[in-house]
Amino acid sequence: MQDILNTKAFGKNDIRGIFPSEVNSELFFYAAKGYVNWVQEQFNKTSKERISAQDLLFCVCMDARLHSKELKDSLIQGILSQGANVIDLGLAPTPLGYYSEFAKIEESVTEGKTVNGALIITASHNPSEYNGLKMTFNKASLNEEQIKEVKNFTIKAFENSKENSYRTIRCGFDKKYDIISNYCDKISDMFDKIGKGIKIVVDSANATGGIVAPQLYRELGCEVIELFSEPDGTFPNHHPNPSDEKTLDDIKKAVVENKADFGIAFDGDSDRIGVINSKGKMISGDKLLLIYALDLINELKSRGEIPTVVSEVKCSQVLYDTINQNGGNAIMHKTGHGYIKSKMKETGALLAGEMSGHIFFKDRYFGYDDAIYAGCRLIEIVAKNKKVNPNFDLDELIKPFNNVYLSHEVRLNCPNEYKKTVLDELKEKISDELFNSKIKEIITIDGLRIIFEDGFALIRQSNTEPVFTLRFEAKTKEQCENYQNTLCTLTDKLVEKWANTKV
Repeated sequence: MQDILNTKAFGKNDIRGIFPSEVNSELFFYAAKGYVNWVQEQFNKTSKERISAQDLLFCVCMDARLHSKELKDSLIQGILSQGANVIDLGLAPTPLGYYSEFAKIEESVTEGKTVNGALIITASHNPSEYNGLKMTFNKASLNEEQIKEVKNFTIKAFENSKENSYRTIRCGFDKKYDIISNYCDKISDMFDKIGKGIKIVVDSANATGGIVAPQLYRELGCEVIELFSEPDGTFPNHHPNPSDEKTLDDIKKAVVENKADFGIAFDGDSDRIGVINSKGKMISGDKLLLIYALDLINELKSRGEIPTVVSEVKCSQVLYDTINQNGGNAIMHKTGHGYIKSKMKETGALLAGEMSGHIFFKDRYFGYDDAIYAGCRLIEIVAKNKKVNPNFDLDELIKPFNNVYLSHEVRLNCPNEYKKTVLDELKEKISDELFNSKIKEIITIDGLRIIFEDGFALIRQSNTEPVFTLRFEAKTKEQCENYQNTLCTLTDKLVEKWANTKV
């Protein structure tokens, strides 16, 4: 056993890194032990009686990556070695891992215990050589500070373990459970046959969506054309990242050729949705969120309610302005599913979303990001509108975006250790003269969002990769390109400067 455990993969929202150099069986075993110890501490902070690990129950599931099974086995060993108990959900989308904390699971499986959290092995949209772990407790994703605490408990568990003995101890119970059937029954009951007369294309990218979504959408009455539903962790047809438009060529073509109403594409663990309209055009995350938001506002108007909608700094100003103008309350926050969920809880928001396609419904649902459920809500919206207009297209709901020009997301490589330094120096160099445009405000809740009279320029650190992500908006294409070229050129120069500096 090595003297030091590599914990580099612990991030702000989850654990994630390259297998096996950064993420491996050893890390997952000790992370499981650390997580169980951390959960015990949470209970012991609020309870007069100390809780035993034998009273704890956790659900575990995994994505389709080739190393996920190995990591799952090690993670379960770590949980059991602490005396805690496991329900093994097997291969399943991340949202079904979240759902397991809300589901009615038979007492014969739980042995009367409450599910205290979910551990989900996935690297989401990252390339096939990556893997990771998402963690929940008490029906909420762990936030940045909680992940740091689990990291410290993980290191302590490693330091306290005796050489070569850690994999032989098994105390808790380990049972398998079909969460997919449970989930599909629940969702189909919620929506009944809303999809009758709707034709959709579903691209699961050989990831986890294919084992749930096509079956469920057919149960709702939809005609479904499937693409790449068979799980394959090598992702042989295309990368599972619907926010990267290059991955959407197949579904765009299939939507047009089959004259479908729209298409749904999933990422690697099915918590992010990509949507293609009937003309084969991608609908960006902020436009999609506006579709959901306006539908929700219209539903609640009759009850005199004003829904709060949370989104992130990369989204168009059109999104925020249109929600507010139509009677909603739009709030801007940091990018990252953990941050968004925390802000939803703080503000009582009924809906939230990100540019990447994470959509969070608290209205009629549980408040976490579930792309399969988001697809059900979109089917419902399209069905309602087609009853009024048989030729309805989703573009009719996002006309406010026609008045601005939006860039695609831009990604610039930058080693993680230089990100903060580069951002600090960028802030010092930003001026009206640099962009040749009046700056109204600089928002710093997540990177730098530079607000101009006619748009914005944004640069922020990726939470999961060694890159900056940037986005730009203006009233004209020329001005948008000016903002983009100016900020990208300056950023590249600063990254190069610090990369060449010997510390």
